[in-house]
Order: sequence, then C-alpha cells, then structure tokens
Amino acid sequence: MTIVPFDASDRILVQAKTCLASPERVIKERERYVPLLLKALRLSRDLNLRRDILLLLGSFAKEDLYWPLYEIMSDPQEPDEFRDQAAIHLSVMGAFLDDPQALIRRLINDIETGGHDSRVRAIIAIGWEGNLAAVLPLIECLYDADQEIQEVAVNALCNLKDSRVVSLLAERLKNGSIDQKRAILFNLWRFKDRQDEVAAIYKKEIESGDPDLRLEILALLDRIDGQNDHADLYRSLLLDPDDKVRNIALERLGALKKITPGDALQFLSDPSMMVKRTATKILQLYGKPPCNIH
Repeated sequence: MTIVPFDASDRILVQAKTCLASPERVIKERERYVPLLLKALRLSRDLNLRRDILLLLGSFAKEDLYWPLYEIMSDPQEPDEFRDQAAIHLSVMGAFLDDPQALIRRLINDIETGGHDSRVRAIIAIGWEGNLAAVLPLIECLYDADQEIQEVAVNALCNLKDSRVVSLLAERLKNGSIDQKRAILFNLWRFKDRQDEVAAIYKKEIESGDPDLRLEILALLDRIDGQNDHADLYRSLLLDPDDKVRNIALERLGALKKITPGDALQFLSDPSMMVKRTATKILQLYGKPPCNIH
C-alpha cells in the first residue's frame, strides 16, 4: 500500500482559490479566512494567485496586509515584478492605515540606507496622499546623484497631494536634468487647487524653457481645468520653427474659434503638409472651401 504524504501547503492553496471565488464569504468571516489567505500569499509561487489575494485583501483587510506587503517588497528572493507591485499597493493603501508610523520609519530608513532597488521601491511605497512625514526625505531625493531616484521622488511627492510642493518643484525646473524636468512637468497638472500657478509655469516653460519639452508641455497644458483658453500663447507659436508646435497652436486656435478664416488661409502655404491640412480643416469649419493644397 502506497502512503501519500499529507501536504498542508497544497490544502491551503486549494482553500485560498476557493476563497477567491467567494469574496463575500471571506469578508463575512474575515477572522477565519484572512489568516489563511496570508499563509497562501507566502506559500504560493503562482503570481496570478498571489495578485488576486493582494487585490482581495487590499479591499478590506489593509491593516492585516501592509506588513506582508513590506516583507514581499523587501525580499530579494521575490520576483522583481511582484516586489514592484507590493510597493505600489502600499502607496495606495497607506492613507487608510490607522497607525502607519512604524511602516513609515522602515521606509524612510530604506530610502536613506538601502541599495538602489530598495530605495526606489521605498520611495514609491511611501508616496501616499497626506503622508507629510515623507516630505523631507523625498525632497532630499530630488538632489540625489541617481537619476531614477530623482524621478520616482518627484512622482511620490506629487502623490502626497500637498500643494505646498508646487513651488519647490517649480524651482527644480531651473536646475534639474531634462528627465527630472519632464517628471515634474508631467505631474504638476494633478494639483487641482493650484491650476492658475501650474498654467503659468507651463507657459513660462513653453516660452523660455527647454525647447525639447515644448511639445509635451503643450499637451499637458490642455489637461488643466477651468483655465483661460491660452489663445495668446497659441498665437505666439504660429511662427514657431517646429512644424509640430505650429500645428498644435493652429489646431487649438481652430478648436477655440480664435482664428479668422483670413489668418487660417495664410497657412495653406506653410512648408509643412501637416499644418496645411490643419488649416484646411479650419477653413472647412468656417464654410470656406480652400484652394488646392500643394
């Protein structure tokens, strides 16, 4: 007679999969099932199963999950992708924890003393809304010699949703690398309570900042809510040497109906076919069929 050894791990994983199929039951009987799912999270090598466990527990059992997440994030034996996901989960749930101070201290220590990958993940994890304890450590990271550290610190600072950092980030635009500038500019529009200030920063960067970023900033300017139409800025760009910039400016003026048919007609002789097509569309909106484009 062959005796098959009992494998408790397999039983736990089977039960975990059953739990995931009945999330209402797990929530109703959390004292029974949360410990089981946490055990399955440690035991399983199936990343899909582990992701599903994180999603379920993260929806209602944040206080039980945050230390296991930190352990995953810090464990070099875990797959890098899963460690990254753990850091992101922490950044999402941090604002909902009752007492995150011990976690914050660990993350700050990792930022200050860890290796490159540990520092990046700790910076990502600590960037949750309202986490004012993270402001100073993250500001210090803006001046780090490591470019990636700088960039993730910008994102994390913006995730804090503390509008006081807008002025600091605007100041970094003067001396930061082009990659740091791009990270700052791509995040500033998120500060909904400082839209006037952000619009002014974008305009200044378009007019006198790094020319390699102007196209991207023009796209970002369109994301700002409740602002003036920026028609004067777009008019100033109609003679820009970059045909893509000219084209965006012409498109925006056409959409705003802030360009006359006579002014649009002049762009039918633009050296860029892209600009000519945009001018044609504007004239058609005004009911002015253009001449043939060459």
